[in-house]
Amino acid sequence: MPKESKETHRKILPEVKNIIAVASGKGGVGKSTVTANLAGGLAKAGYKVGVIDADIYGPSMPTMFDVVKERPSMIDVDGKSMINPVMAYGLKLLSIGFFTEMDNAVIWRGPMAAKAMSQMFTDAYWGELDYLLIDLPPGTGDIHLSLVGLVPLDGAVIVSTPQEVALADARRGVNMFQLETINVPIVGIVENMAWFTPAELPENKYFLFGKDGAKNLAENMGVPFLGHIPLVQSVREAGDVGIPAVFQENTPSAIAFEELTKTFVEQVTTMKKMKQAILN
Repeated sequence: MPKESKETHRKILPEVKNIIAVASGKGGVGKSTVTANLAGGLAKAGYKVGVIDADIYGPSMPTMFDVVKERPSMIDVDGKSMINPVMAYGLKLLSIGFFTEMDNAVIWRGPMAAKAMSQMFTDAYWGELDYLLIDLPPGTGDIHLSLVGLVPLDGAVIVSTPQEVALADARRGVNMFQLETINVPIVGIVENMAWFTPAELPENKYFLFGKDGAKNLAENMGVPFLGHIPLVQSVREAGDVGIPAVFQENTPSAIAFEELTKTFVEQVTTMKKMKQAILN
């Protein structure tokens, strides 16, 4: 394996191989669900995985991984007291939800929210990880700018439904990461809620929000398309009870998330090889 050049060495979290943000221009498109199941798929495949829930105003990862009542412990690392992330389903997890009351609104201005987000990177001990996924808030705001200023991201995943109103916001999300001042590679676009399949008619597909909208957006913008995720009741039920759908066996949703995970890993690997080739 070629050694990283000085230009690619990360001062923050140097033991983490890949730091990937998961974003959406619009809220309500299932970004957190995709993040949780992608993380679960990676852990299921044997990778060392961490998740930072940076959706400061709407943290949902504690619920999705059934660790609402858990609290991070403290750990001594080389004489420094650091936050020890919560373990769930074989992966490490930190969320602002661990430090606030579940039913209370987080009413923070941008700088305070950005500081809370940064502490989950700088004051936590993540150790060696293959992937650290960051669940970002919807939109393109303070948290996003603070993140790219703090951590050299290896890539970003954009989540959208096929609906035109969501696609317009997804397009803005892609454009934000591609700005010269930000310059974060797009790993790809995920089309969530691609079609509805009722449990009693598993072979049927109903395209409630349009067909292939996010796939076409990816093609038009020249970025990779990572896959379709169907709108299946079991995905919602699994998230509500804290068991990511990817851990189910041979269900349509589990198969879709496993395929997404495989494509994601392939795309990240390709991006890293291309970057290394350019540097060499």
